[in-house]
Amino acid sequence: MAQKNTLAASVQAKNGRLHAVIQIKENGKTKSVWRALGLPEGTSQTQINKAFRKVVTAYEEEYNRRLARGGKPDADIPIHPFLCAYLEKVKPRLQVSTYEGYHQMINSRIKSYFSARPRLTVESITPKDIEAFYRWLAKEGLKTGSVIHYHTLLHSAFRQAFKDEMLDANPFDRVERPKKSDFQGAHYSEDELVALFELCRSDPIWPCIVLAGGMGLRRSEALGVRWSRIDMDSRTVLLDTKIIETQVDGKPVLRAIEEMKNKSSRRTLPIPDPVFEMLETIKAKQEINRKLFRGSYNRDWDDYVCTDELGNLLRPNFVTEHYRYLLDKLGLRRIRFHDLRHTFASVLLNKEVPLINVSNFLGH
Repeated sequence: MAQKNTLAASVQAKNGRLHAVIQIKENGKTKSVWRALGLPEGTSQTQINKAFRKVVTAYEEEYNRRLARGGKPDADIPIHPFLCAYLEKVKPRLQVSTYEGYHQMINSRIKSYFSARPRLTVESITPKDIEAFYRWLAKEGLKTGSVIHYHTLLHSAFRQAFKDEMLDANPFDRVERPKKSDFQGAHYSEDELVALFELCRSDPIWPCIVLAGGMGLRRSEALGVRWSRIDMDSRTVLLDTKIIETQVDGKPVLRAIEEMKNKSSRRTLPIPDPVFEMLETIKAKQEINRKLFRGSYNRDWDDYVCTDELGNLLRPNFVTEHYRYLLDKLGLRRIRFHDLRHTFASVLLNKEVPLINVSNFLGH
């Protein structure tokens, strides 16, 4: 029977919270491992002792299992906490938007599914279990493209577990990547696009529609367009900022990120004459609103094109949701907001613009 090690530990406070500080030996050196007790300073000694014993005992069991595995990290841990730890480990090398997306996936559907199935651990999960999870996602209403995002995250996390010698093999290597259906996006004709531009002039998301349909910008790119990046003389715009929406304490928060998807996404584009004229109108409207609303006008987003009448930057989710409402209100054929980008590409191709030029314009 393997020897059981009892570890020395003590209670210490840090930033008003109590922790168990456990002493272990690693590579011949003593190392302190901090584990939160989940209690604030001032808690009764009885509660502290109970939490302390529970935390230290759990860590001792993990430590001894690792020794029994020849020093390899313990893989007998639930899926959700493993993924939380993995995400923090890889955070420095992820784009902010990618991190936020993974964080949402891990702490919503992944947490909900796997917390209800505690028998599934990093060590025990099988390809059959993984496929069952994918079927559950589909029943939840997720399209294949979204399920693929989950597959990408999980496959990467378990590949890291394999590299860290937690596992002898990655179970996701034995699972077929969900096949994405061939989705055909719709698009407007040039006449329909012009009609949309004219009919929604008084709507708050008009600037965003103009930039998406008139220049082929992604939603995040359109929202990130800044007046300081527009050269009014050469009629060009530098795209170097995108807007993402995150959740902080359950409330939506906008973040401007000067980190584009790839090198081709950061680009300088010529502004077509009709779009330039609409931008001049938008700028004039903003100046009028600043004078009209004075102290009620939000000056934090003065450099941005896509703001409402009170100077607030448009939220990405609001743009998408309001766009659907707007099309119904105007009696226009419903296409996705992202399809305005496809519309722009289609208009250029119909004008016999070379495909390579269209691709460069779109930032592909």
